[in-house]
Amino acid sequence: MLALYHGRTSVCSLKVRLALAEKALKFDSCLLTLRGDQFEPHYLKLNPNAVVPTLIHHDSIIIESTVIMHYVDDAFPGSPLMPQDPLARAKVRMITKLMDEYIHTACMTLTFATANRAPLAQMTPQAFATELAKAPDPKRSEIKRQVVNHGLDSPLAADALRQHVKLLDGIEAATREGPYIAGSAWSLADAAATPYVWRLDKLKLARMWDRRRGVAAWYDRIRQRPSFKTAVDDWLSPADIERYSNQPDPWPKVRDILRAT
Repeated sequence: MLALYHGRTSVCSLKVRLALAEKALKFDSCLLTLRGDQFEPHYLKLNPNAVVPTLIHHDSIIIESTVIMHYVDDAFPGSPLMPQDPLARAKVRMITKLMDEYIHTACMTLTFATANRAPLAQMTPQAFATELAKAPDPKRSEIKRQVVNHGLDSPLAADALRQHVKLLDGIEAATREGPYIAGSAWSLADAAATPYVWRLDKLKLARMWDRRRGVAAWYDRIRQRPSFKTAVDDWLSPADIERYSNQPDPWPKVRDILRAT
């Protein structure tokens, strides 16, 4: 049995679904709304961090998206998702480290400063505080509080943009050596980075790579792979599409922030 607890637009869920799709693996979908069901006692027993995804393979529980991606590659046959060359493997690990340690929090910051801001900003202060208190990580809750209150004017938003610039510059440099981040073949480096570039796109920030032709070509190449439709497009609901499309355009403000940094 292979079951995946995941969210439709969760970037970490996208990472794992991309790996599963590239391996042509089917799974039982356990879809969470992430509107409080991640805090339910039965789910916290599986994942005490109250985040998605969580992979169940037979009786084994695997959490943390990067760990799950590597587990999928190691545990199942099919095209390998890690290159054989030691230097290329090091590139994969550097990208996954960048995502886990910097980009993921930066992505959350930008998302809550833009697309996710309005519903939370409309709450009463008490209701908003109660919502934040549900999360087990007070540091992430404090980030959300600041960017919901101040939007892109928060200094945290400027830092989040700088982190994404590092990611885009890294992809741009990588594409000078090959079509994918770690060389000639799609790898877990591409699985790790794709959801965060996709999220920038959904946040109406694709103009961040207007002058990065390598990033634009890489992203087009990624979206043309069958795995992208299977792992990303097919999971978007009409409500997801509406939420991203109806948000105010953040680009003018973001452009000014980037020019000032």
